[in-house]
Amino acid sequence: MSSFILLFGCLLLGVLLQKVRNFPMNTPLVLNQFIIYISLPALALYFIPEVVLDHTVLLPVGVAWICFAGSALLFWSLGKAFGWSRKLTGCLILTAGLGNTSFIGFPVVEALYGSEGLKTAILIDQPGSFFILSTVGIAVAAAFSKGTASASAIAKKIITFPPFFTFVLAILLNLLNLHFNDDLKDVFQRLGSTVTPLALISVGLQLRIERRSKHWKFLVIGLAYQLILAPLLIYTLYVGVLGLSGEIIQISIIEAAMAPMITACIVAASYGLKPKLANMMIGFGIPISFITLAFWYWIVQGV
Repeated sequence: MSSFILLFGCLLLGVLLQKVRNFPMNTPLVLNQFIIYISLPALALYFIPEVVLDHTVLLPVGVAWICFAGSALLFWSLGKAFGWSRKLTGCLILTAGLGNTSFIGFPVVEALYGSEGLKTAILIDQPGSFFILSTVGIAVAAAFSKGTASASAIAKKIITFPPFFTFVLAILLNLLNLHFNDDLKDVFQRLGSTVTPLALISVGLQLRIERRSKHWKFLVIGLAYQLILAPLLIYTLYVGVLGLSGEIIQISIIEAAMAPMITACIVAASYGLKPKLANMMIGFGIPISFITLAFWYWIVQGV
């Protein structure tokens, strides 16, 4: 329950802080940079060296990759068909293609399936959502932010993205069976835990309800994919096509139905990919997702 209070509380706090004149205009930018340079790398170093890498990770890890591929195909096609700007297309690919599999996903999965369920949730998030954001996500942001981008420029963006090289370091530590001591892990956990409050305050500071906004229809399209079509895609492939069942499959579908990934929206906004729409995806996606999650939890009970 405390996790949900934190989510909505920090979002509301950010909205209220819009009225405080002592806060500089660039506060959201500063908060976002702290998350990218400090909080996310700390999370990678905390989680990834401890992940067990074997064939059993393929199904959970595949969730994020399948959902992101579906988002890229759908929104690239719609963008071409309706003449959307590259920034709009890139924003929707990123914000609708990556779910909040950790900061909302972890507490939801733990509440529904206990601490054992977190083992599956971590596999969906770290080698899945987090790795996609650090590599393909940055490539999409770089490619769509300026209309065109060379392969070398995109590669440079990926390599210099702080969470990426800490992710690579963490993977190497995992493969070499090297682990940090408990004191360092505690430091990484504490730094990583700042992602959720800081990100949601940043979103709240930028969230404004504009009734005449041109983004409303795109918000509906993006959330429809993230909250309905993405989990339906996983359900169809894993249950309908492959005939799989069990708790791992249930958690995979639930994680696919999470609200948009906070850090993906931050990256989209940082690259100038429709920042207002990116923030709306989080601000409206999180509360709406709790309604759709209840529906998907009811559906997966028969799996």
